[in-house]
Amino acid sequence: MYLGIDLGTSAVKTVLVDAAQRVVASRSQALTTGSPQPGFSEQDPAQWIQAAFATLDALKADHPRELAAVAGIGLSGQMHGATLLGADLKPLRPCILWNDGRSAAECAELERRWPGLRAATGNKAMPGFTAPKLVWIARHEPEIFAATQLVLQPKAYLRLVLTGAAIEDVSDASGSLWLDVNSRDWSDEGLAATGLSRRQMPRLVEGSAPTARLREALAQRWGMIKRPMLAGGAGDNPAGAVGIGAVRPGAAFISLGTSGALLVPSDRVAANPERIVHTFCHAVPGMWIQAGAILSAASCLAWAARLLGASEAELLAPLGMRPSAPSPVSFLPYLSGERTPHDDAEVRGMLDGISHATDRSAIVQAVLEGVAFALADCRDVLAETGIAVTEADVIGGGSRSRFWLAVLANVLNIPVHRFADGETGAAFGAARLARLAVTGETVDAVCTAPQRVETFAPDRALASAYAARLPHWRSLYRPRQTQNVAIGSVTKR
Repeated sequence: MYLGIDLGTSAVKTVLVDAAQRVVASRSQALTTGSPQPGFSEQDPAQWIQAAFATLDALKADHPRELAAVAGIGLSGQMHGATLLGADLKPLRPCILWNDGRSAAECAELERRWPGLRAATGNKAMPGFTAPKLVWIARHEPEIFAATQLVLQPKAYLRLVLTGAAIEDVSDASGSLWLDVNSRDWSDEGLAATGLSRRQMPRLVEGSAPTARLREALAQRWGMIKRPMLAGGAGDNPAGAVGIGAVRPGAAFISLGTSGALLVPSDRVAANPERIVHTFCHAVPGMWIQAGAILSAASCLAWAARLLGASEAELLAPLGMRPSAPSPVSFLPYLSGERTPHDDAEVRGMLDGISHATDRSAIVQAVLEGVAFALADCRDVLAETGIAVTEADVIGGGSRSRFWLAVLANVLNIPVHRFADGETGAAFGAARLARLAVTGETVDAVCTAPQRVETFAPDRALASAYAARLPHWRSLYRPRQTQNVAIGSVTKR
C-alpha cells in the first residue's frame, strides 16, 4: 500500500493506493488563506500539519488494516511558497504563497543582481517565485531574514515534520528560482544574489528517490507495521503529470485547480522566459516540463459562487452539457494578477458587456470561457517556443465539469480528455512516486496512463465562433505601464 499526500492551496488531499494502483480511499481537509494586505496571500504552516494529520487520522479510523500496510509515502504540494524557519526549525512567520504579488519591485532588483538568472533557471523573475519573496523579506522584515536558518517549500516543511529531514525534490525546487534547471542543482550565484547559501537550503533529490522514513511516533499513531519510506515527491503539477502518465515528451495536459496551467513534458530544456513560458524539472529523472501558467482557474468559479450566493454545482447545472454559442459577456480571470503571458501582478479581473438582459448563466459561462481564453494565451506562447499542442488531458477539480471541458475543447480547438478521478491526480501521482522509491521499478512500468473516460472534440462552428471572440477578449487587457488608475473595471493598486 502507498500514500499520496497533496498539500494544495485550498485543501490537503490524501489517497491510499494499493499494489494494483487502485485508490482504496481518499480524504480531504480544507485550508484557509489570509490576505493581510491587498495582493498579499499567506498561510500558517501549522494549518498544513493539522490538515494532513486529520486526513491520516480519518484513514486510520476507516481503513486501519490498509493504512497499517503502507510501505511508502509520496508528497506533492503547492509550489513557490516561502516557508522560513529559525534555529529551532519552527516557522518564523506565515508562508508567503505562490499567488502573492508583493515582490514585483524585488523581481527587477533580483534580475539586476543576477544577470544570468533567466539562462540558469529558464524562467523570468516574477512575484510568484520564492527567491523574490526573500528579497522582499530582507528589505521589509530584516529581523526575520536575519533569523532564517532554512527556507523550504510547503511540502518540504511537511516532510520535515513527518521525518525530521530537510529534503526537497528538483521539480518543486525549480519553482524557487534558485535552481539551475539544466544541472538540476542549486545555483550558488542565485543564492548569493538573495543573501543566502546552500546551508539554508534542503538537500535535493529526484522525485522518485527515497529520502527518509516516517518518525517512529507517527508510524505508531497511524498503526503502521513498518516505518514507511518517503519519496522525493513533486510540485503539484509535476505530480499531476506522474498521476496521468504524462512522463514522455509531448504528453500535454491542462491543470484546472485553484490556479491553472497548460503543461508539456520534454526531454530537453526549451526555455522562453521572455514570453513567460515556465521551465521546471519534471518529477522523473531526465525530463522537464514547459508550461504556461495562469494564477486563477477553478478559484474564479469559487469567486463567482460567493458573489452570486450559490454553490458551484447550482451555477453549473443550468448550463447543460455544452455551450451553444459564446457568452455575450467577457471575463478577465486576473483575480490575483497574471503570469503567462503578461507577468502583471497588479492587474485585476473584469466583466465586460453586461446589460439589463444579462442573467446569472451568462456570467457563469463567461467566467469559464475567460479561464479557457487565458489558457489559449498559454497555448500560443508555447507554440512560439516550438511546442505544438494537438490534444490535452485535463486534471484538477475543474475537470469534473463537462460544460467547462467542452468550452476548453472549442476555445483551444483541440480534443480534450477526462479521467474518472482527475481531481486526485497530484495525490495519486505522489503515491506513484512513493511506489517507485520503495520498489525501484521503472517509471514506464508504474506511470502508465489511466483510461480516459470521455473525450470532448471541438465543434467546427463553435470553435470558429470562439476564435472570432478571442481578439476582443485579449483587447480588454491593458499593460500596466499604459494604465493610470483604472480602465473599465480593471483596477490597479
